[in-house]
Amino acid sequence: MLVARRADRLAELATELTEAGGIRAEALECDLQDRAARKRMLAGVKRLGLQVDVLVNNAGFGTAGLFQRLDGEREAEEVRLNCEAVVALCGHFVPQMADRGEGAVLNVASIAGFQPLPTQATYSASKAFVLHFTQAMAADLHGTSVTATALCPGPVKTEFIEVSDLGREASSLPGFVWVSSPDVAEAGVRGLEDGKGVVVPGTVSRLTRLSGQFTPRSVLLAATRRLYRLGDS
Repeated sequence: MLVARRADRLAELATELTEAGGIRAEALECDLQDRAARKRMLAGVKRLGLQVDVLVNNAGFGTAGLFQRLDGEREAEEVRLNCEAVVALCGHFVPQMADRGEGAVLNVASIAGFQPLPTQATYSASKAFVLHFTQAMAADLHGTSVTATALCPGPVKTEFIEVSDLGREASSLPGFVWVSSPDVAEAGVRGLEDGKGVVVPGTVSRLTRLSGQFTPRSVLLAATRRLYRLGDS
């Protein structure tokens, strides 16, 4: 089951998966930040007679700039998609998995979730929520044979960069910090299969995670404020 806002892309991907893999691939259009749309999507899953054994929450977007200069409503939409939708979908499917005694959840967070990021205040906070929510849910699921994994990639060259208005900042990053989307996807699937709680693809990202976790906040914020100057010019 594939769910996203772009129906045309979903249909193409569903066809590709069906033809290449010989599997049943269904596509449902849904704006996941919209509660009513989520309800219609869940009704569609039930109507198709599908059972969700693995839930992957990958939908999300980011914003960039000094918070006081950003669109407040857009920031609220970001929280609804990055946080509320994750909780709502887990809240619907995870109890069913627990009742069956099998299943897995993969929630896509980010290395941004390991520390607050100036000029990405809402995004980093939303990914911290996804990370902590997933870790706590995994602990709650202990003994049920259902696992929950948080995937925390660093910079990945996808449309996310353009949507988040991070083009200038991203272009300044050296090549070695980037991880390819296939490598991130493979790491996530392997982590899910192994029942890992947190997966951070890439050596540089793992080092960034450590610095974000253990550097004093006052030092970290001073350094990142100088580093992330998006919106200052």
